[in-house]
Amino acid sequence: MDARKRIALLVSELDRHNRLYHQQDRPEISDAEFDALLRELQELETSHPKWVRGDSPTKRIGAPPADGFTSREHHQPMLSLDNAMDEDDMRAFDQRVRKSLGTEDEPVEYVGEPKLDGAGVELVYRKGRFEYGLTRGDGRMGEDITANLRHVLSIPLELKGPSPPDLASIRGEIVLPVAAFGRLNTARVKRGDEPFANPRNAAAGALRQLHDIDKARLRALEFRAYAIAEKVGPGFETQWAVLLQLAQWGLVTSPESRICAGVDESIAYHAEILAGRDALPIESDGTVLKVNRRSFQEELGNVSRSPRWAIACKFPPEQAQTRIEAIEVQVGRTGALTPVAKLKPVSVGGVTVSNASLHNQDEIDRKDIRIGDTVVIQRAGDVIPQVVRVLAEKRTTGAKRFRLPKKCPVCKAVTVRLEGEAVTRCAGLDCPAQLKTNLRHLASRGSLDIDGLGEKLVDQLVEQKIVQRISDVFTVDAAKLDGLDRMGEKSAQNLLASLERAQQTTLSRFLLALGIRHVGSTVAQLIASHFGDLDPLLKASSEELAEIDGVGPVIAESVERFFADPHNLEEVLRLRELGVRWPVTAPTKRDPTGPLVGKTFVLTGTLPTLKREDARQRIESAGGRVTGSVSKKTDYLVAGANPGSKLTKAQDLEVPVLGEEELEELLS
Repeated sequence: MDARKRIALLVSELDRHNRLYHQQDRPEISDAEFDALLRELQELETSHPKWVRGDSPTKRIGAPPADGFTSREHHQPMLSLDNAMDEDDMRAFDQRVRKSLGTEDEPVEYVGEPKLDGAGVELVYRKGRFEYGLTRGDGRMGEDITANLRHVLSIPLELKGPSPPDLASIRGEIVLPVAAFGRLNTARVKRGDEPFANPRNAAAGALRQLHDIDKARLRALEFRAYAIAEKVGPGFETQWAVLLQLAQWGLVTSPESRICAGVDESIAYHAEILAGRDALPIESDGTVLKVNRRSFQEELGNVSRSPRWAIACKFPPEQAQTRIEAIEVQVGRTGALTPVAKLKPVSVGGVTVSNASLHNQDEIDRKDIRIGDTVVIQRAGDVIPQVVRVLAEKRTTGAKRFRLPKKCPVCKAVTVRLEGEAVTRCAGLDCPAQLKTNLRHLASRGSLDIDGLGEKLVDQLVEQKIVQRISDVFTVDAAKLDGLDRMGEKSAQNLLASLERAQQTTLSRFLLALGIRHVGSTVAQLIASHFGDLDPLLKASSEELAEIDGVGPVIAESVERFFADPHNLEEVLRLRELGVRWPVTAPTKRDPTGPLVGKTFVLTGTLPTLKREDARQRIESAGGRVTGSVSKKTDYLVAGANPGSKLTKAQDLEVPVLGEEELEELLS
């Protein structure tokens, strides 16, 4: 594979793992494997700078804010940390620090802290009162999870002590203590619920609850503070002084933290935490070293995604040998086909392991994994079992190669692997394995916005076979709802009224609700504007779709394959037969001589008289282009009431901001 294609594949794969880790709380690979892929991409980009992509993960931190939450900008970017995998890496980091500071002959003082395996958040206090809290998001923008954070008992609603600062941005990690994790899982098993996979997933998932809030889980969480953003907080001479101030304000800090006089003490500290990790009250997958003097931190500065003055020192995973007895395929809630190795049971780090995810076909081929092989396994992050390598010298003549099936093992729909993606998927809209996820997506606010159709009700409808295919949701009546848990007469009436309202929608919302791979709100709007109605879209080829500005060949292939599947087409047509409607609009044709040719617009807020869809159509008819996010390539931001973060970003980038009157002047 040439370098350009390998870069594209690595960008796609790293983005997928970023989403799995930061948004879906179900990582598939270890941090070490992720870092290895990231280093490979960095090396390729260094060797081939002309092929560096604007969306490269080497320029990003985490993942974009998830749909369903309001996004806000961090007061100061929340950066990631580079990793040290062993003592040599730690010494190399120390050497870089001392060389940059010009203190090669003198030791640098560090603060050692346990690396917390949880979810990073920012807490903002104004005049000592807790105002709001954000997830890490992509490092610049985070999801506003204030409502959920108010249930976390270790987050003080007011800072202790006299004279609190006017504004304080406090950084830290939300973790689920090991003891609380055990209690929650015991309770879940008794209720018949699936236990949480690990404390990190349980903690991160609790923060992203939109409906049916699990308050008991939120109360069990613990916030551990480790930083104050200097931009908005009081000045401190050392990192240790920061930790002391956080404790004085009533916040929990890691009691295991310590000042280390140089790299040798830092290495000894890391070894001590590693030796006692099983006795720690929280999950830890390493230690963090931070240069103690803040003036040194400022002098060292940051690179694009991480500070030069801190590093995460990772713990080595424990490994064992065993045999792959079979490979089975699981279909996930998003349609991803995951090959799972069925192992001869073996103990790894005190836990008996009998299954290991093989992730995808590329992973199987890269490691040349075969049924019958003897393999080395480890628990990624000490949680997810994975196959590290095959012991080829122990391979028997009967070892069999494995290929993912061409048809979904659950619904028999044809499986799809799009160009540039590593994951093979079932694209079946009515696949039973995906039904709950697809139904929740259909009901989400950005899609058909079915108020009252939350996670627990979706579970009941599917598990009691009231909804067996996604279109069945519009056949639900009062009789079918009778007897469901927490579904009284009033609740049933409200849900039925919401279902009736949801039937009157727009084509773009309908397309988004179908959950077509790569079709988000912006792409759905572009396609809807281009065709105006569903029927011409159903007849469109991938070539025609790819010609739409902002769509491209990968998305076009995904849309064409989706509607070419007979099961999907049947569901789409049935949804329309059951009453889902949208206004038919004239297909948007750009005027090549229009006044807005070559100009890119972003719309935000509520305009005085124009609906956003009308504004979009008029801009596009005049030759302009409308996108969903502000960038340096944006020519104008059209802003109405309650514009949100897009206005702030436009102002930062000095993008001209127009009101409705100024837009009318341009159009005329």
